[in-house]
Amino acid sequence: FIKTGQSKRVLVVGAETFSRILDWKDRGTCVLFGDGAGAVVLEAQSQMGTREDRGILATRIRSDGRFEELLYVDGGPGSTKTTGLLRMNGREVFRHAVQKISGVIEETLVTTGYAPGEIDLYVPHQANKRILDGIAKKLGIPPGKVVITLAKHGNTSAASVPLALNQAFEDHRIREGSLVLMEAMGGGFTWGAVLARW
Repeated sequence: FIKTGQSKRVLVVGAETFSRILDWKDRGTCVLFGDGAGAVVLEAQSQMGTREDRGILATRIRSDGRFEELLYVDGGPGSTKTTGLLRMNGREVFRHAVQKISGVIEETLVTTGYAPGEIDLYVPHQANKRILDGIAKKLGIPPGKVVITLAKHGNTSAASVPLALNQAFEDHRIREGSLVLMEAMGGGFTWGAVLARW
């Protein structure tokens, strides 16, 4: 909307209430996910068109429905007329997450000409620590540049990136000019990355 000129300022909201769709007998999911909400305001501003521009520099988003059975909700108003419950094959989600997220991050960086070592802060979807460590290791991102809020919020899915971004801002880890890499992966599968200069 901003790029096409339809909007000058937008509020991007990520919110989840997993407590409504968790199977409390499934210890493979109920201990991982949490409720949360976060938001970011984006505003159109003229830039020079150089590597030093501020704002969103590049985005990539992908989806592949062939992996639906690995992470999904087994109901919904349109199918079962129920809320449904979250279902996940954790081992397979882990395997695909590291591969797919690393790939989309690399695509995003290639678009801008930046290398992983030039990233000031990596703000990932807070899926689980092993996934975050695996992606950072594969890309060569030092642990000190990775924002991890899992112990505080759990996996709040769509809310996890704005919550982690806010935590990094409050901790003064993000400053004007910081190069920030964000990524997320969700059910079905969908996954993507954003590179922005604060």
